Amino acid sequence: MSDISTTLAGIKLVNPFMVASGILDENGYTMKELLERGAAAVVTKSIGISERDGYPTPVIVEYGDSLINAVGLSNPGIENFGEEINIAKEAKRPIIGSVFAYNAEEFTKLSVKMEEYGVDAIELNLSCPHVKGFGLEVGSDPDLVEDIVNEIKSKVKVPVFAKLSPNVSNIIEIAKAAEKADAYVLINTVKAMAIDIYSRSPVLSNLYGGLSGPAIKPVGIRYVYEVKKETGKEIIGVGGISNYKDAIEYIMAGASAVQIGTALYKYGKGIFREMEWQLRTFMDEERFEKIEEMVGVAIKR
Repeated sequence: MSDISTTLAGIKLVNPFMVASGILDENGYTMKELLERGAAAVVTKSIGISERDGYPTPVIVEYGDSLINAVGLSNPGIENFGEEINIAKEAKRPIIGSVFAYNAEEFTKLSVKMEEYGVDAIELNLSCPHVKGFGLEVGSDPDLVEDIVNEIKSKVKVPVFAKLSPNVSNIIEIAKAAEKADAYVLINTVKAMAIDIYSRSPVLSNLYGGLSGPAIKPVGIRYVYEVKKETGKEIIGVGGISNYKDAIEYIMAGASAVQIGTALYKYGKGIFREMEWQLRTFMDEERFEKIEEMVGVAIKR
């Protein structure tokens, strides 16, 4: 029988399926449940220095099978998040701490605190497309990205993952600025908007949001392919993965693991177990013994 485990920056994962930041991951009990129901690892909600309410409703709108959201980085603040990680760690599977800030100093404080809480890796949110002063505004400046990644790598021992945005003119330039990161996470949501034609106004209170789900999968596949081909660095694929075939596409484009987000909203918490046996069946039928045999196999040199 095929081995569906994988390794990411030295972290052993029982399968390649992780929970993406931003869904069912602000609460320790929901994170623990997702891990117990098959997720190999969970990425926490992005956490900042202080508590933040986020935007007023509406913060999410359906777009076919996809979603546009502008939650506004709501979170309880780093000092109030340690107990949630303690609870999630009871599942005995890796926890990735996602953090956001506007400069290297705050990013470093958050990362050090996450490490103290016992996370297995840090994910840097350099790509949220709808909050002024954070995310994309930070992640589109290569000099700032380089400063942030280099400073954190000098202060923490756990692996550091840089989550990059598709909403930039040259993602290779940003990836190279973050080259000291242990892996890239590609991609975050695509900046988008929806209009209510009866009220004649944007649906979201923030006007703009981030498009996630099947609509952005081809964009994610493209960026994983290009960045893997150019850098050779380990990549975690995310964006529109709804079934095992989507996951295999990302893996063959160059991802060593993938994250599931919007599909949890549509298909529920059983998606991990279902994808696990479907992936194993595919690998048995196609005679792949290990995940690493599929990583980047579609890349043409």
